[in-house]
Amino acid sequence: MTNTRPVECWLIDMDGVLVHEEDPLPGAAEFIDTLKRHDRPFLVLTNNSIFTPRDLRARLQRADIDVPESAIWTSALATAQFLDDQRPGGTAYVVGEAGLTTALHEIGYTMNDRDPDYVVLGETRTYSFEAITRAIRLIDGGARFIATNPDPSGPSVHGKLPATGSVAALISTATNRQPYYIGKPNSLMMRFALNELQAHSETTMMVGDRMDTDVVAGLEAGLRTILVLSGSTSADRVDDFPYRATEVLDSIEDVIAMVAELAPEG
Repeated sequence: MTNTRPVECWLIDMDGVLVHEEDPLPGAAEFIDTLKRHDRPFLVLTNNSIFTPRDLRARLQRADIDVPESAIWTSALATAQFLDDQRPGGTAYVVGEAGLTTALHEIGYTMNDRDPDYVVLGETRTYSFEAITRAIRLIDGGARFIATNPDPSGPSVHGKLPATGSVAALISTATNRQPYYIGKPNSLMMRFALNELQAHSETTMMVGDRMDTDVVAGLEAGLRTILVLSGSTSADRVDDFPYRATEVLDSIEDVIAMVAELAPEG
């Protein structure tokens, strides 16, 4: 790595970096333990808005990866932060699950299906025609359209599942209104994460498995980035992108030694 400035804080994508589905990836638990041992502040990031940080902590624990609840940052939390900054104490019609509704309740939002300030679309495994129709009509009536992330699909043991971006496209086609996406690749999610850590972009590293979300969001937020090849972006596709990660490594196992190597002196 040519840039040898100290790395004080770490942002780490979850799926494809630490776990694949429910299975831990090589070196994931040791990497988190190394961050703790060297007292390096960190956040684990995910675009998935279905689950609360408590749920995700339990999922990681089942994979023998011990991440504190306070060190998990989701697109649902970033969406709630954005709405709280934009319109404190507002109302929303939510198409999503507990991770999103809990985050909105915690910032003082109320759920409203009559005349909400926002329609907020998140990840769910139970999209209903009725809920999507209601969202379309509320947006037509003047509600602002927000989506937690633009991911068009997500993985499952049986193959791809339609995700937030696909359903957002359906609603956009019906309303001729595009949502504002909060999650990666929007660098806003990274900026909120930096604020949460009280960290500076110049001394923070982002580790992700996707060039088109993790790396570009980190780049636009001013972070150094590591792409690991254990997830979505394969080695033969890295050069397809017009931007580069600071470093490309096989897996999070290869990042472990860098925690100490790049730590501030003293």
